[in-house]
Amino acid sequence: MAQSAAQLAVQSSVVGGKTLAKVRLIYRAAVDFVERSRTGSALLAGVRATASSFGHVLHQLWLEVTGFTFLAMAGVGALAGVREYGKYQSGHASGPGRLVLAICFTISFGWFGLSSFWRVNKRASRQRNS
Repeated sequence: MAQSAAQLAVQSSVVGGKTLAKVRLIYRAAVDFVERSRTGSALLAGVRATASSFGHVLHQLWLEVTGFTFLAMAGVGALAGVREYGKYQSGHASGPGRLVLAICFTISFGWFGLSSFWRVNKRASRQRNS
């Protein structure tokens, strides 16, 4: 008898969950084994510190890249707003709708971009103080 797609999805998620639990148990056993020696414990501490540092740097880079992307998109929206304002002033636009849309787009994406950079600055100042 053929199984439905939903039944297959449930079965695969159960199998995936069991596999993930087994991987976690193996990982935990390996870490416990390595932590028993001073050298292993020191190596794990070094790996954890390095991974934590890389994680913080990658998160900061992510915030900066997304902030720049949003500010670039806000710049494109500002250029579109200037173009629509010219059309509206010259009477070639049917109404102010596109101009209002460009202004709202520019403001919202500018806010997202600036808030991303503020979050980077806030995280950096918090790390300097601690």
